Amino acid sequence: MKTFLKLALLSMVAILSFGCASNYYNVPRETFEKKVKILGVAPIFVDSESDIRHPEKDALVALIKDCNRKNEKELVARLKDTGTFFSVRLLDQDADKLFYNVLFRRERRDDASVIYNKYFYKLPELKELITRNGLDAVMFTVVSGLTQRDKVRSSNLVSYLEADYNFLVMTSQIFDADGNILWEFPNFREKSPALTPLLELQYPDFDEAKANETDKVEIKFKTIPGITRAFNKTKESSLQGNAKVSGVYTSIFSDMVSLLKPEREYPWSKKKKEPQPLPEAPKQEMTKPAGPAVETVRPADTQPEIMKPEEPKAEIVKPEVIKEETIK
Repeated sequence: MKTFLKLALLSMVAILSFGCASNYYNVPRETFEKKVKILGVAPIFVDSESDIRHPEKDALVALIKDCNRKNEKELVARLKDTGTFFSVRLLDQDADKLFYNVLFRRERRDDASVIYNKYFYKLPELKELITRNGLDAVMFTVVSGLTQRDKVRSSNLVSYLEADYNFLVMTSQIFDADGNILWEFPNFREKSPALTPLLELQYPDFDEAKANETDKVEIKFKTIPGITRAFNKTKESSLQGNAKVSGVYTSIFSDMVSLLKPEREYPWSKKKKEPQPLPEAPKQEMTKPAGPAVETVRPADTQPEIMKPEEPKAEIVKPEVIKEETIK
């Protein structure tokens, strides 16, 4: 019994020590913490020209914008609570105007088997925004649409339908005035990088297929009232007094902020020295006044597919065949 308890204790210590050594920044953690004392948080953007295929796209985009305004203060409160920054400010800007003023282009990326939308911003506008507001860095967070192959199970967990589904995602980046990406979400420095959808926009109608005695099932879009109810499932904020926040947003905020908390130090952990010289943060592709072309720095072996704005497609989806498998 004593041997078992000793092994359990040693395992716990090893896990904690390993977890504390994680660096989720694109620069050394100490460099980030010294460099970024005052963080500006832009109002959460919605990319209406991304792959949002809902037949009532305009109503959906308006709903997302409204939800962004209601919940973005919770993100700021959580960032303040990390203790990483001296000051965190929500910028008093119109989200749409700011987004289209600084946006350069977007890409649909597939990095480390994670599909997401990555955004690139104009350097002069970015630098001016940071300088004008007296910031060390700024965080841009975007809600956008994606279509991806996925496997969705029925309520009985036996039947499933593998098909292309449309959903919303939230991505985020922190930039300095020189256009360096200091941190990003999804974060590819995690052991198993992933991007949980903000909200699924489609579902397979297993019940209808069962009612009609067919093994073919249709993929349908959720209704605007249904999506609204999902966003309006709120809970009390632990950081904003009596404020209520959407559970859909807080789930993603938790994932993001957990990667920005300072490193904990334990008596048994050793301080790891950063290698010299310090690596430079990757720079995004920017637009500049006439001059030499700017190169794009991308992860190795990554072939980005440039996204093109698409109009919402209210096309009829052909029924897919339900499959069954035994869950052991």
